Amino acid sequence: RFQACVYFASAFQAMSCGIHYLASVFMAVTPNFVCGIPGNVSSVLFYNSSESSIEDIWTLWTSTENYIVVQLENGEIWELNQCSRSKREGSLNLAYEYKGNKSIFSCSDGFLYDDTKWKSTVVTQWDLVCDREWLAKLIQPTFMLGVLIGAVIFGDIADRLGRQCVIWFTSAGQFVFGIAVAFTFDYYSFMIVRFLLAMVSSGYLVVAFVYVTEFVGIKARTWASMHVHAFFAMGIMVVALVGFLVRTWWVYQIFLSIATLPFVLCCWMLPETPFWLLSEERHEDAQKVINIMARWNKVSTPCKVSELCSVQQDDLVSGRMGDNDTSLAKKHNILDLFCNWHIARRTITVWLIWFTGSLGYYVFSLSSVNLGGNEYLNLFLIGAVELPCYVIACIAMDKLGRRNTLIPFLILSAVICVLIMFIPQDFNVLIILANMAGKFSIGVAFGLIYLYTAELYPTIVRSLAVGSGSMMCRAGSVVAPFCVYLRSVWIFMPLLLVGIMALLSAILTIMLPETLGKPLTNTLVEATEMGRNKKSCSGKTPPAHSGAALEKIEMFGQETVSTE
Repeated sequence: RFQACVYFASAFQAMSCGIHYLASVFMAVTPNFVCGIPGNVSSVLFYNSSESSIEDIWTLWTSTENYIVVQLENGEIWELNQCSRSKREGSLNLAYEYKGNKSIFSCSDGFLYDDTKWKSTVVTQWDLVCDREWLAKLIQPTFMLGVLIGAVIFGDIADRLGRQCVIWFTSAGQFVFGIAVAFTFDYYSFMIVRFLLAMVSSGYLVVAFVYVTEFVGIKARTWASMHVHAFFAMGIMVVALVGFLVRTWWVYQIFLSIATLPFVLCCWMLPETPFWLLSEERHEDAQKVINIMARWNKVSTPCKVSELCSVQQDDLVSGRMGDNDTSLAKKHNILDLFCNWHIARRTITVWLIWFTGSLGYYVFSLSSVNLGGNEYLNLFLIGAVELPCYVIACIAMDKLGRRNTLIPFLILSAVICVLIMFIPQDFNVLIILANMAGKFSIGVAFGLIYLYTAELYPTIVRSLAVGSGSMMCRAGSVVAPFCVYLRSVWIFMPLLLVGIMALLSAILTIMLPETLGKPLTNTLVEATEMGRNKKSCSGKTPPAHSGAALEKIEMFGQETVSTE
């Protein structure tokens, strides 16, 4: 009962991470627009349609190549393009086609925007179009850069100061910075506050994985850690729903920020994890938390921390006495992930899978609003398809194995990317279904790689392996928005890149060993032998200790690292 309450409370706040990660898909929409008018309009002409106001023209607008002809009250006739405007010289006849002399001017009077869908976005608020368009395209990549930095900073703080304080700070930070974004006064303050919001959102998501894993029992740990992703996906669905209901960007941002306010009000009740308290030798505090858990769960004889610690220390001492290798204290670095060809090949493959999974995940998510049809429904479905995705991943991982699940779904992702290119653009429903299938398949691979990475590497470099893979994941999320922008070069370019990366990852994954049912390795020698290779990193690591209590505590910690 206690663990269930802690889990669902912590996972619920993960929705806010999904909300803020994808909020920009509607907040930074660029609607149809033309140059502003230097005067009052008396009539408007668009091809053969004559209207009294420009607002009536937007329903006829089909391409950025279009322009609008307007006649002012003083008789002047202007052609309004997206990034320039021209005044017709010596013409009083209002006609759409004109081959006479024109004087071209810049858009010094601002721009006129189509507000039929969105009353206001950050693009229309600060005119992020034409020569300022690049500023709009930096909104999502800058946010993802904050995600990368936040994961590193708050992950380290959580190890030093505890999970509880980071959970508190990042939860409050998401609410405060989320509301603050809505009240920024210019583009640069908007970007700074959004960057801080990205850092605390990422920090919460990273630490929440560790937090729930350290509370949940071993049997449920895989399912529990995987389904934190499901709450993230629910956040994406909330973005679609709020975007449909609220069409002014700053009101939209406020509603998104208060969606998880209940957790912010009660997160201070969450305790520190006994695992972290024990690692800091705060045995009395750990015992208090365990006693609270026992009362909630109606356990009459809770475990005694003092007994566990005495057994652990005895096993550690006996292990050290039987081992004269002084390299136990050796500090390992990222070069150990390349100690021989087999481990190096494994590391490169794992890094590529992390990068591809993140790239594909965000390319499918961010592109969903450009698929045609109802963009709000598209994003909602792209989020909803993740919910069964993680159920299938958990079942397949335990039945078929990690590698045997990863390879088919990576290949399926690549195949779907190719198939989408051959679907006619007017088949909107088929395109949306194919993109949902692509998101489903890449989601399985993306969720699986967390645990698979931890099982592929030995104890001494496991946290390094998962940490470096997570960094490649963040790099993929930074690159993803730029990849989506390549649609302007060729509409299928993002899918082509994701498909190539997924296929390459699948081919390299064939050479990885299967880890299902195999014990976690402790040394690089054992990790190399798991791949049925003869070469090893001998001399670099000590033989594994065999103390029973140490093994149990170590396994607990390693599975914690796997989700981190």
